[in-house]
Amino acid sequence: MGDLSAHFDSSEFSCRDGSEHPINPNLINMLEWIRNFYRRPVTIMSGYRSPDYNAAVGGAKRSQHLLGNAADIVIAGIEPRSVAYLAARQFPHGGIGEYRTFVHIDCRPGKARWKGKGV
Repeated sequence: MGDLSAHFDSSEFSCRDGSEHPINPNLINMLEWIRNFYRRPVTIMSGYRSPDYNAAVGGAKRSQHLLGNAADIVIAGIEPRSVAYLAARQFPHGGIGEYRTFVHIDCRPGKARWKGKGV
């Protein structure tokens, strides 16, 4: 189905400005695990971001999106809180950010956990 894995295609991770970057296979493995757990499609709201696009949307200067290591995701019918909780329990490393309408997942080598404004 997809060129990165059974369920994910590189086009889903392209920057909204049209630029592309290799996506870390560890991120894809994390997303596949989440998709298989819920047995529902995972929608990528934001994957790779070019430096200019990241700055335009107010992204962190050292964002994992710049490296192809991150995705902001939504799963229809599943609360972001549940996805963030599950991911935090399953993945001891990486970044997991819970926001009102999506979850940030990344495969950084260290551990980072946070909640966005309004959560």
